[in-house]
Parts: sequence; structure tokens; C-alpha cells
Amino acid sequence: MARPTDLLLDVNIVLDICLPRPGLAEPALAALERCRQAGGHLWLYAGSVQTLEYTLAAGLLQQSGAGSAGVQEPSLTRGQALRRSHELLHAFCRDVHWLAALAGDGDVFATDDPEDEQLLRAVRRRPAGSMRLLTRDQRLLSRHPDLTLAPQDGAAPGPGVCADLDFIDLRSQQLALRPALEAGMHRVLDHGQYIMGPEVKQLEQRLAARTGVAHCVTVASGTEALLISLMALGVGAGDEVITTPFTFAATVEVIVLLGARPVFVDIEPDSCNLDAKLLEPAITPRTKAIMPVSLYGQVADMAEINAVAAKHGLPVIEDAAQSFGARYQGRESCALSTFGCTSFFPSKPLGCYGDGGALFTDDAALAQAAREIRVHGQSARYTHTRVGVGGRMDTLQCAVVLAKLERFDWELQRRREIGARYGRLLAPLQARGLGLLAVRPDRDCVWAQYTVFVPQRERVQQALQAAGVPTAVHYPKPAHHQPAYAGFAPLDACPHSIAAAQRVMSLPMSADLSEADQDRVVAALADVLAAL
Repeated sequence: MARPTDLLLDVNIVLDICLPRPGLAEPALAALERCRQAGGHLWLYAGSVQTLEYTLAAGLLQQSGAGSAGVQEPSLTRGQALRRSHELLHAFCRDVHWLAALAGDGDVFATDDPEDEQLLRAVRRRPAGSMRLLTRDQRLLSRHPDLTLAPQDGAAPGPGVCADLDFIDLRSQQLALRPALEAGMHRVLDHGQYIMGPEVKQLEQRLAARTGVAHCVTVASGTEALLISLMALGVGAGDEVITTPFTFAATVEVIVLLGARPVFVDIEPDSCNLDAKLLEPAITPRTKAIMPVSLYGQVADMAEINAVAAKHGLPVIEDAAQSFGARYQGRESCALSTFGCTSFFPSKPLGCYGDGGALFTDDAALAQAAREIRVHGQSARYTHTRVGVGGRMDTLQCAVVLAKLERFDWELQRRREIGARYGRLLAPLQARGLGLLAVRPDRDCVWAQYTVFVPQRERVQQALQAAGVPTAVHYPKPAHHQPAYAGFAPLDACPHSIAAAQRVMSLPMSADLSEADQDRVVAALADVLAAL
């Protein structure tokens, strides 16, 4: 189903409601309520502030003194009318989002009505059909039927009709953070330092302080964070790096890109994280590093992994692409080993609007090596001390993450609460073959994905999709079953990873997931499992 249509409110609609105007306020309010019920959002154009203030104050002055039922009311002064207009607009705007006035909205004086043209241009910025201008201006309605909507038009959602859920709701997050996001992006546009601008250092300082690690180095992606960490440790041809096969391909590909060999250790069947008890037998004289993955937002058993690594003098790289913000034995993910590496891919708990990542370490020499590697191995301009890569995180993406940090603690708490509620609601379905991930008592989970185990996964996914509930599979094949990496382990190796890949399924999850939508997911899953 299509996404609900947002409404950009014309000034006349706001005046109809705020004054209020008899016969006009009711249909306007009804249109706003229909939009909300359908899941749409209400917007005002930021360039309309002065017009709103002026016209509402003028309307209040015109109404004052007229009275009702023959009773004369005191007339307002101009100052009183302005103050009252501010009060009314402040109250009205609590439930409205502001659409920025962009530079392209200013060159409108060659048109018949510059103010209307600005609103139309604002609507045209959005994908077709995703926003309409709510107006009772008949000229606009007749000339631009595809961009406008009259208050009396548009039907309320019918009984039982629901829009499809988002698997990850980035839209609500963006709406909540839009002013900070736009301010950060415009700062970058104004200073023009798109590569290694001041926001890069600001973000690194904020992230290092947050995790309690001495050094944070932002990089172009989570993949680059893993690659640069391995390069800083000197991993190369003939070396071995121990990791899990039940992960995204990036974990394995960076090992292979450097000419090293991935050595796979199976997972714990109930948590899907690397089984530390199987680690030591996999170590050989060629082992150069250990790379556990903190999957689904829960940190792997880093204490046990670090103990085995220390016994053999090996560094540990935590692949924390999905677990930034998670805690383990009172410490933060990314602060638990030689290197911690995370991703700011948009779907991650802390994501940007493109690719980005960061690595963390307490080792000053390794941090310096990582900084040089990310700029083509330069220790000074055009002095290439090491072999490196073009691995910088651009300034605009750093500005996005800085804005998102303002809400991040709230989002983490929401993820924990939503994950716990999923667990309570889904527990009865275990009798129907559903399996839940185990979260160990000495750590928490930030649920980068809320993943369960299901029987007959393909049938379950198809039925849920038909009910408007999206799902995903993280991941359908372990690495040693992928054509690119099939030669690194026998196909029957790591049986728990093979079994998990056949049954895991991720449900909609984000900090803005409502209880009503969560209930809808659980009810749909219960129906599907009952029908199997």
C-alpha cells in the first residue's frame, strides 16, 4: 500500500481554524484529523511565518468589537492582537512540522502569485503524491489538482484498512530531528569543508567520550573500519583471522581482501554470537587476530574472548556494526577490545544518511596508524608512510550523526523497552514453534534487528507480507556457503550457523515503533503460526 499523504497547510486553512471562521473551521479540522488517522503528517512552510502572524492579527482586529448576540466586546489594540496571534499560532504549531524555505523558493517574482508559487514548489520537492497543499483557494485547486486538496475532499481510512508498516521507521526519527539535521547540514554548506571539516573532529571527540575510549577515528563505512583495523595490525597474506561465519559478508571480505584466511568458529545457537568455548582450538601459529561479531545488537562474550586472546598474545577486533550503544558488564560496546568497529549505515541504531563508520581504540600508536591509513597512508601531506585507502567519513555525514546523538539515549532506551515488550508478547508463541534470542544477564541488547527463529520461514514471510508486515532475513546463508568464501571451510562446518540461517527472521524494529503497530506485528505472526 502507498505511504499516507502529508498535508502542507495554506495560510487560509490556519486562519479558518485559529480565528475560528464559522462554516470553515469544521471542514478544515476534519481534514487535519483524516490526515492524522491515515498516518500522514501536517506541515507549515517556514517562509509563511510573517504572513501567518500578520493576517491572523488582522483577522483578530477585524473580529474584535463585533461581539455576538448583540453583546459588544472590547476592541483589541494592534499590540494585543499581535500577542494573541502569537499565542494561537504557538498552540496550533505544536502538532505541526516545519518545511524549510530553500534558496530555490525565492526566485518567484516572475509568477502571478509569488506566495502561492513558493508553496507549490515546496510540495514539488517531495516524491509525487506524498504531499498535497491543503487549501480552499479555488484558483489553486483548479490549476493544480495533482498538488492540492480541498478540506472537504479525501476520505478517511476505511474500517480495517491499514497502511503497510515500515521495517525500519527512519521517517519519524527524521521528523523529530529535522531542525537539528537541517542546521548541521547548512553549517557544512556554509563553511564548505566537505572533507575533514570541523564536524569530523567534533564527532570523534563526542563518540570517544561516550564510549570511554581514548581514540575514535571516523571512516567511510563499517567495512572500512574493519579493513583499516586489520591493516593497522599488519594483517596480510598468509595470516589467519578467526571470526564467525554467521555475519554480513563485510566481516569476511575484509580478511580475504588483505590476502589473509578467515577461520570460522561456530555460534551459540541461542544468541547467534560467536561461541567463545570453541575459540581456542581454532588458534594456530598463523592466527593474527580474532574478530567476533556483536550480532543483532547484543555484545558477544568479550570477557572470555579477550581472555583466550590474551593467553595467546592476539588482538581482538569487535565487529560492533549492530551494537553501538549496547552495554556489556557495565562497559560500552566498542570499548571492550584492541579495536571496536561500528557502522553508521542508515538502518543501524546510530545511522547517518549514507555510508559512515568509526573505529575505537585505547592504543595511541594504532589510532595514529588508522588515521594515516584512512588518508591513503599519509603521515603528512603527500608523504605516504604506509599503504592506505581513501577511507574518510565525509563532513556532511558527520553532521548528521552529531544531530542524531541528541536523541540517541532516548532511542536506546526505547529499543530496550520495545525489545523487552516483543519478548513478553511473543513468549506464548514458543508453543507454536517460535524461538526467541537469548540475552545474557551480564549485558543488554539494543536490537539493531529484532530477530526470531521461525519454522517454514518462506511461508511465514509471504503470509506476513500479505498482512502488511515486512520482514527480513539476517542472514540466509553462513559465509562458508557463499560462493565467494566456500573454500575456506567444509560445507558441513559450523552446524549451528547453518541451522540459524535456515530459521532466523527479523521483525519491524525502530525506536519509534508504536505499541499499536507492535501489537499488529505480533497478532499477524500469531495468526500465521497458528495456520501452519
